[in-house]
Amino acid sequence: MGKIAVMTDSNSGITQQEGKELGIHVLPMPFYINGKEYFEDITLTQDQFYEALKNDADIKTSQPTPGCVMDFWDDLLEEYDQIVYIPMSSGLSGSCQSAMMLSEDYDRKVQVVNNQRISVTQRQSALDALQLAAKGLDAVQIKEILEREKFRSSIYIMLDTLTYLKKGGRITPAAAAIGTMLRLKPVLTIQGEKLDAFAKARTSSQGRDMMIAAIKKDMEERFGGVDPSKIYLEMAYTYDLATAEDFEKQVQEAFPGFEIVMNPLSLSVSCHIGPGALAVACSCVPGELL
Repeated sequence: MGKIAVMTDSNSGITQQEGKELGIHVLPMPFYINGKEYFEDITLTQDQFYEALKNDADIKTSQPTPGCVMDFWDDLLEEYDQIVYIPMSSGLSGSCQSAMMLSEDYDRKVQVVNNQRISVTQRQSALDALQLAAKGLDAVQIKEILEREKFRSSIYIMLDTLTYLKKGGRITPAAAAIGTMLRLKPVLTIQGEKLDAFAKARTSSQGRDMMIAAIKKDMEERFGGVDPSKIYLEMAYTYDLATAEDFEKQVQEAFPGFEIVMNPLSLSVSCHIGPGALAVACSCVPGELL
């Protein structure tokens, strides 16, 4: 087996600095704000992004260009023999399919993992890939394991506002107005491929309880039981760290014995849901790492 590089994109929530510390290579995602191009965690910080969002800037997400992706791979292959690349879910972006097509020119040296992950679950997949590589598995084997596990994860997200769903055309202005008037807190879910509606909470407290109950039910009914040795427990949030830390205490009480990893939610998702969102997620430990 040759030397393997583990690579993901900034939708994983892994910063450039953390990537260096972990040994994970992070491709920054591009954004256009009022027509100007920025790269996440390179020329665009979380604070700058939310300031632009607050000021109603024209924000567009974008895929990395083929040139950027291939240059990244070419640089890595000067030092490594194989690359395992874990981009964001193919159900949320076309960047995964683009990377898969580009990899066809690399004689199996680049393995693009299509395992439907985003944010903290995508981050965990990159960490799993590192561990699998350390166990001596090659890039093809790692890709097969991660894709086998693709639907063994679950995410629930509670929004603080309907403004950005309306702005992105994901709900009608009338529905947004009614939801705002009733002070509804929509709870969304990602079960593999796409972001879908899950429930409507009347209060933030009710929404938090809904998410905890939903994750617990998934663990019990889909993932073989509430077992911290076999399941990762993860959390994410948009911008409001203090509220997220308060929710983290509640989640920890509901899941004693679990180590919780919490990170800011991917900016590619954040631009559609806005600040103040809270998320709880879980993903299964691959059998090869138990």
